[in-house]
Amino acid sequence: MPKGIIGRKIGMTRVFKNGKAIPVTVIQVEPNYIVNIRTEEKDGYSAVVLGTIEKKEKRTPKPMLAIFKKAGVKPLKYLAEFKLKEGEEVQLGQEVKVEDVFEKGQLVDVTGTSKGRGFASAMKRWDFSGFKKSHGSRYHRAVGSIGACSDPGRVWKTKRMAGHYGNETVTVQGLEVVDLIPEKGVILVKGSVPGAPKSVVKIKDSVISLRRKGKRKLERAKAAYAS
Repeated sequence: MPKGIIGRKIGMTRVFKNGKAIPVTVIQVEPNYIVNIRTEEKDGYSAVVLGTIEKKEKRTPKPMLAIFKKAGVKPLKYLAEFKLKEGEEVQLGQEVKVEDVFEKGQLVDVTGTSKGRGFASAMKRWDFSGFKKSHGSRYHRAVGSIGACSDPGRVWKTKRMAGHYGNETVTVQGLEVVDLIPEKGVILVKGSVPGAPKSVVKIKDSVISLRRKGKRKLERAKAAYAS
């Protein structure tokens, strides 16, 4: 099976475990289908392309229709590529469910698109404190000096200024899988994930689970959710 799956963020709630309230994000995972397979011989690595949520055939480009037809599935709206677990074998058109990929206590990384907030000031975008608000000052929310004297005599790249805020790809790492509800295709992930409600997110096996700190966190999570 692949190391990840495509889902849709529903919102946040809380669950109670051993008398403690745990904030969780509810992610709806509709059936994913294997649309394409990457192989070591042809592509140099092993992975699969998953697709989910059907869309109209007339809105699908003909080259994509040929790919879906070869896989034996209807046209799908969202596609994403995930690596395969070692020793796993899959087939084109195979259905992938959330319980096939994840289990309670597992650590996952969730990737989504952050909320777009349009053009924002430096105070909102970068959490600047601003200038004094008394004694006749008219300089409350301005950025301040952005120059660098005569040398180099220009504004440095990456200078924190006003600009477009949000609508970026964001990944949150090391979130715990609190619970799975297979009959409803729902996964509960501890904490918040990027994106607005109903936005599409990618959930995959966490890369930090192989690190020393991640291994300790994984052991604690599995012990906590085993009961």
